[in-house]
Amino acid sequence: MHVNVKLPDGKLIKVEKGIRIIDLAKQISNKLAYEGIVARMNNKLVDMSTMITEDSELEILLPDSKEGLETIRHSCSHVMAQAILRLYPDAQLTIGPVVEDGFYYDIYLTHNFTPEDLKKIEQEMENIIKEDQPFERVELAIDDVINLYLDNQFKQEIIEELRKDGHKMISVYYNRKTNKSPTNAKEFYDMCTGPHVPSTGRIKAFKLMKVAAAYWRGDAKNQQLQRIYGTAFASKKDLEDYVKRIEEAEKRDHRKLGKELNLIMMHEFAPGMIFFLPKGFIIRQELENFIREEQKKRNYQEVRTPIILNEKLWHISGHIQHYKENMYFTNIDEQSYAIKPMNCPGHMLIFKNQARSYRELPLRISEMGLVHRHELSGVLTGMVRVRSFVQDDSHIFIAKEQIEEEVLNVINLVKTVLEVFNFEYHAELSTRPEKFMGDLETWNYAEQALKNSLEKAQLKYTINEGDGAFYGPKIDFKVKDAIGRVWQLSTIQLDFQMPKKFELNYEGKDGKQHTPIVIHRAVFGSFERFIGILIEHYSGKFPVWLSPVQIALLPISDEYLDYAKELEKKFKDKGFRVVLNDKQETINAKIRDAQLEKIPYMLVIGKKEKETHRLTVRERNGKQYELEEEEFVNKIELMIKQKKNIE
Repeated sequence: MHVNVKLPDGKLIKVEKGIRIIDLAKQISNKLAYEGIVARMNNKLVDMSTMITEDSELEILLPDSKEGLETIRHSCSHVMAQAILRLYPDAQLTIGPVVEDGFYYDIYLTHNFTPEDLKKIEQEMENIIKEDQPFERVELAIDDVINLYLDNQFKQEIIEELRKDGHKMISVYYNRKTNKSPTNAKEFYDMCTGPHVPSTGRIKAFKLMKVAAAYWRGDAKNQQLQRIYGTAFASKKDLEDYVKRIEEAEKRDHRKLGKELNLIMMHEFAPGMIFFLPKGFIIRQELENFIREEQKKRNYQEVRTPIILNEKLWHISGHIQHYKENMYFTNIDEQSYAIKPMNCPGHMLIFKNQARSYRELPLRISEMGLVHRHELSGVLTGMVRVRSFVQDDSHIFIAKEQIEEEVLNVINLVKTVLEVFNFEYHAELSTRPEKFMGDLETWNYAEQALKNSLEKAQLKYTINEGDGAFYGPKIDFKVKDAIGRVWQLSTIQLDFQMPKKFELNYEGKDGKQHTPIVIHRAVFGSFERFIGILIEHYSGKFPVWLSPVQIALLPISDEYLDYAKELEKKFKDKGFRVVLNDKQETINAKIRDAQLEKIPYMLVIGKKEKETHRLTVRERNGKQYELEEEEFVNKIELMIKQKKNIE
């Protein structure tokens, strides 16, 4: 008996029913069979050993595909688990998922893993890969599976939860021994939904990265586990490139540079909260000034709302129902108040404060709003995951027919801002989720309006089907930094529900009352996170307009201090940020200090400079030249105006 298989190019082939995908691949091409890692059959990812039993659509995926790479990483986590059990038989496996850029496995073991242990595990993984053990999927009755894990309390807990959910069968993957396997090696198995690569030999490049503490189920009340992180790639070159990026990222770490450059500090008395030191605050002020000026050009009105508001407000907004665990509370006059985690409810109150007309729309309200959100201590990360931060937040109140034009305006603002920092970027449009509020007609209209806005802006975008919020679709901007990492930054979110909750209305052209739609919009997101990203993006070498110190004056000796002070006054009068190094040091030491501080321009001041008033300029990139005082001033002013960085 035969079945029909449709390939990605539309070609239809007839094959024997029950043929394995890998055997079909051999019929098409030996190379495809050798390189095929996993397959998509009828829109479901499956192993290459899966049998074709019905008419199907089939795509065989290679290691460099997204799905292929994730399958390699998933399989590598199993290989790591097998290696750990070979070396540490008392270890109890828990879970080992794929994550961004790699995988991890959580292990319960009284022995604490060391960097030397990771090397041993890597070597044993290499042995398992050389053994080229086939991955074999077996469907077992749930009672048979629990018998496999009589000595593993964590797996038993997972199995019992599956039983409660009505599962009667569980898939288990066996790594079958080969003639290359040690005679005393135990056969490895792990329950898993798959899919996996055909055999361990298909894993070509991997590396274990680090060990971290974890808790079972992510709950600090549960047993502590050890989490080993690793990564795998389709080729050794891809792995080497990744490791280089990681090493570069460590050099650029904003926590390290933020401390070295005296930009920020953190303290145990305020976990998850950033102290901006004078130099760091200059960067923040410049960013605030920049976004304020751009918003003024676009008729935004800036406001300031209270940080603490009565809990009743948060019931109206829905935050108590959906966000309470992330909020901080306090009691005032025997009433419960909340420290705001978001600025939106305060802006709703401002809109409602007076009668509104269609003539006022779009009404663009902005705020540099301080918010507090409770994050678990284990996920706090420098400036990019904090508990207290300031957002460049805005809420734009519009009529339904204004969605397209106003979203286009916001997109153009985002583009203007991101291009100043030389970020590569693209947009993602998230559409109606399965559970949504509001009517289908409004959702369809809004989604089409967002698509139209993106296309008019000539912006590349992808669609995340069903990933919108329950209250409206959204556009997210992903940016790529100088070393290729992707960050989510700006957001444009449509909201049909909050205006209804607050009973907001405006008088339309027809004289009737209408409910506005709200656009939630942030360009930087939070200043803390954005500055952390910028520190790493620029490796601390900020453009001239953002540099805490723009010019270092370096007199060769005290004999030239008077002229240096004269220059210092001139430059400060022009609004430049200048430091005069009058220490009793050699000029080489002064240059080195300025370079360590990553100051864009250094002016070496000696006899020639004092006599001719012609400046010897040294850029932080090592470039040197001479300029007249006026020429230098014009150069700096132009660099600041154009927001350029030194090449």
